[in-house]
Amino acid sequence: MTPYRFAGRTAVLTGAASGIGEHLAYGLSARGSNLVLVDVDAARLTAVADRIRTSHPGITVQTIVADLADRSAVDDVAERIRSEHPALGLLVNNAGIALGGRFDQISVAQFETVMNVNFRAPMLLTHALLPSLSNGSHLVNVSSLFGLIAPPGQSAYAASKFALRGLSESLRSELAENGIGVTTVHPGGIRTRIAESALVGVDVPESEIEPNRKLFAALLSYPPEKAAEQILRAVATRKARLLISTSAKVPDLLARLLPVGHARIVRALTTASAARPASAERVVNR
Repeated sequence: MTPYRFAGRTAVLTGAASGIGEHLAYGLSARGSNLVLVDVDAARLTAVADRIRTSHPGITVQTIVADLADRSAVDDVAERIRSEHPALGLLVNNAGIALGGRFDQISVAQFETVMNVNFRAPMLLTHALLPSLSNGSHLVNVSSLFGLIAPPGQSAYAASKFALRGLSESLRSELAENGIGVTTVHPGGIRTRIAESALVGVDVPESEIEPNRKLFAALLSYPPEKAAEQILRAVATRKARLLISTSAKVPDLLARLLPVGHARIVRALTTASAARPASAERVVNR
């Protein structure tokens, strides 16, 4: 498959208001792509778009504010993009939401919200916009480290990211004959807002919420701008699978070497980390 050409083509990017998505938007604009940016946070999304318009006045930047947990909102986004942009070069399904708590501590509604944002929305957008992706186009689905391993306390998030990984791998084979590339991305601990915006299980004890949030945040240290650059390089070279940071590569290797036994190691490390909230707090506050 020929290298992906960014300049002069339109890229659709969800979760564009912060973190990896924000820096993907900057990188795409620098490469000459026109942008359709989607996010639920209107203020942050506007700020990102304004920065791009100032830095790259020749680039067209469209913003769409939408809650991707809402099926009708996703359908509206897809219809609007399809009608206004009949030819797309790139679709990046990056938006995501986390949920902390054991399976018995979270509600079915919370589980469904995570599945809706992390899996249903990418599936619906990809299905609706596929006719706009022609030969030479590309699809990126941002899964997660937790699309490779499934630690305790992350049943909903892992389920959604494993599902997205499965969809991506099937689409890669199906779309290759049409000249459309697919990249599945598995970031490790990227420094984003996902910890502070994460949902908390309805039955998680109040005493556990803040320590666990700080622990989660402490593990997110890899710069999002570096992650975004790696993703764009993977798109350019049509890379099928991208693991970002050692925190993703080591667990992936462990899971492949020990398909069953790795779960005990992950569980032990998770338990040990949760028992040291004070040290995590020091990392966060540095």
